[in-house]
Amino acid sequence: MKININTEILRDALSKILTVIDKKNSRPILTYTLFTVSNNKIYLSATDLEVSAKYTLEAETEGSVGFCVNAKNLYEILKELPNTTINILLEDGENLLKINCNDIHYSLLIYESEEYPNLHFGSEGNFEITSDLLLELINKTSYAISNDETRLHFNGIYLQEVENKLRAVATDGHRLSLIETDLDVHNNESLTNGVIIPRKGVYELKKVAESYPNKTLVVSVDDSYMYINYDDQYQLGIRLIAREYPKYQAVIPNKTNYSLTVDKENLFNAVKRIKIMSNEKSNGVKIHLLNNNMTILANHPSLGDARETIPVDYEGRELEIGFNAKYLMDSVNILDSEDVTLEMNNEFSAVVVRSNKMQNYLGIIMPLRI
Repeated sequence: MKININTEILRDALSKILTVIDKKNSRPILTYTLFTVSNNKIYLSATDLEVSAKYTLEAETEGSVGFCVNAKNLYEILKELPNTTINILLEDGENLLKINCNDIHYSLLIYESEEYPNLHFGSEGNFEITSDLLLELINKTSYAISNDETRLHFNGIYLQEVENKLRAVATDGHRLSLIETDLDVHNNESLTNGVIIPRKGVYELKKVAESYPNKTLVVSVDDSYMYINYDDQYQLGIRLIAREYPKYQAVIPNKTNYSLTVDKENLFNAVKRIKIMSNEKSNGVKIHLLNNNMTILANHPSLGDARETIPVDYEGRELEIGFNAKYLMDSVNILDSEDVTLEMNNEFSAVVVRSNKMQNYLGIIMPLRI
């Protein structure tokens, strides 16, 4: 088997699938990448059995073969080689992959491909979505994914079809982010019931979307897997979290009594400054509202205290609400508009975060008792 290919092309292809590989997997074969060479094409496959990726690239090839190689090692080699055509050679019966680039020569150990699991990447797609739209759904919700591994149902983005809209939701129990978009999902039963995409799958989806700006992605979903396909070149298979998602609608207030509007940058920067004097564990700050003024306060028993007052559009009763400063900053920072609206009922109820320029989005932050 012979391959002639540009180093930059092969290096870019490897970079797209490397993050799928779990270097600590208990099955050694899964720490490698499957190379399948046939008819002037190279198919690169990687999996940890939870997320699988396959990338197809064209090359000048002779012969057909399948083998497994340490892709990280190969990637590091390619990073050091000049951007030129390299020759890759595998002799029949040998277990050494020879890489030749001008006067540079490497020999890499390879392993039998028969041990590698058969990977499936779905059938006919259920719907299409642009990469830019997928990226927006992820960016506006992923910050609220929980890191608590004991609560699996919080460890991903919940995707659901609601009244002919595709809704993405993420929550960790302390905050929530929800965004909707008009999208025909062909009455998919799994999406009607809702599916949970795990954190690693979300990361790989984001990578696909960023790699192909403003391109069309084909998506298919069943009860156990989500599959993404870009032009039969880049394919992903993601095992979904087999848990029921919490009844997130219960924390969204039906109506609110008080509302304030504030400049996004003013609020973000003020909270960031006052957070310095908050408790390291809770990141707790207090927000005091009265007469078109918001005062942000923090007190650290060992360091001191801090306060800052910024103007807001607020005419409700005097209120003082505690927040996790990081949660408040995250919820505000992902908004694209200049102004942010906070809606609330009292000091203890959920606070709704909205933007006039993003009618399809809402965030929720639970107050913090300080």
